[in-house]
Amino acid sequence: MHTILRSKGGVEVAIGPDLPFVIIGERINPTGRKALAAELLAGNYERVKADALAQVAAGAPVLDVNAGLGVANAHELEPEVMVAAIEAVQSVVDVPLSVDSSVVAALRAGLKAAGGRPLVNSVTGEEERMEAVLPLVAEYKCAVIAICNDETGISTDPKVRFEVAKKIVGRAASYGIPPEDILVDPLVMPAGAVRGSGAAVIRLVRWIGEELGCNTTCGASNISFGLPDREAINANFMAMLIAAGMPSAITNPLKPEIKKAILAADMLMGHDEDCLRWLKYQRQLAREAAATAGATSPADERAARRARREQSTA
Repeated sequence: MHTILRSKGGVEVAIGPDLPFVIIGERINPTGRKALAAELLAGNYERVKADALAQVAAGAPVLDVNAGLGVANAHELEPEVMVAAIEAVQSVVDVPLSVDSSVVAALRAGLKAAGGRPLVNSVTGEEERMEAVLPLVAEYKCAVIAICNDETGISTDPKVRFEVAKKIVGRAASYGIPPEDILVDPLVMPAGAVRGSGAAVIRLVRWIGEELGCNTTCGASNISFGLPDREAINANFMAMLIAAGMPSAITNPLKPEIKKAILAADMLMGHDEDCLRWLKYQRQLAREAAATAGATSPADERAARRARREQSTA
């Protein structure tokens, strides 16, 4: 049960519960990032390039590209912005992309620009959305994220969310889209607002894999919304999701605690042969620590010497 994504240049990434966890880098998203949104509206894509480079260097083999500008004429602007953002990303890295928009015209433009075998983010169980997005997925023979909500909203009952996922998978099949090309997002609710929300997602991850034959993904950081020390909560939740069989998540690879939790969980689950990725990461951390110490120690020593001289002449 592997979901295969492919970049325009032919780089393939496989997603599956028996494989190393796949981080889908979330940073290229203007939602909540006013500076990025303003730059995109002004036609400046330098931050997009920098975010792409940083996320891939930090270990994200797939990047989500979102063009949601949050403006009144988004339907007119987003297709052009999506294409430009994808071209900016592809000018600096060669990785599979997740084309992310609520505007169907932007999805179509993004899929055409992305090439390869990208991921569509996303389709819901709403009739109008399924009728608009699933034919597009079938046309481009790509993969899609299926989100477990429909016209009734987001249910707190895992059984209801499972039925929505089942409906989307069934409808996708009518367009020739197989279960392995669907990443189901069981929807992570904030733990501070919905008691047991983490346990509900873990139950759904197992249920979806066993009953529907689909892989899963999610926006894991939603679990900590409104709570202190969010990174610690997110890191622990990520390890729990990996143990339950979730093979990917849309998250920030630049957060050290989250990255460390993912690598440790992968190693403990047997997805890291001979612990090589874990050992490589630890060596990288050691090199960075040594470089930081080497860069700061002489300056600290010079400052200390100056202070001693000033004290002796005072």
